Amino acid sequence: MTTSQQFTVSTDARLDIVDLTDRIERAIPDDVEQGHCTIFVQHTTAAVVINEAEPRLLDDIEGFLADLVPDEGHRHDELDGNADSHLRTTLLGPSETIPIRDGDLDTGTWQSVLLVECDGPRSRDVSVTVIGE
Repeated sequence: MTTSQQFTVSTDARLDIVDLTDRIERAIPDDVEQGHCTIFVQHTTAAVVINEAEPRLLDDIEGFLADLVPDEGHRHDELDGNADSHLRTTLLGPSETIPIRDGDLDTGTWQSVLLVECDGPRSRDVSVTVIGE
């Protein structure tokens, strides 16, 4: 069985992190016991990662990305001023795939699915595809 759905996430800041875990879990059909789930953000300046959703760590991740990639001084900025956003998401990636076991995401104790916004605030489309049995 394969299912796919899409939802929209609104972000509040240029660099922002939103926990998607509950929405992803709700996207798993009740009759799927085993399989995998792929989460994909359909944008070039947002990313999907798996990490701990502890507020201080989320602040650290935002600070790390800001320190790693300067806000200005990139050639793409001549076009639309958001090269830093593209570069940050290049490091993170647009998707994650997670096993499904016994009908649930088979994540570790502290793992959450996070949308990392690098060019907000915006509305972002996230697709969830479940392949399972």
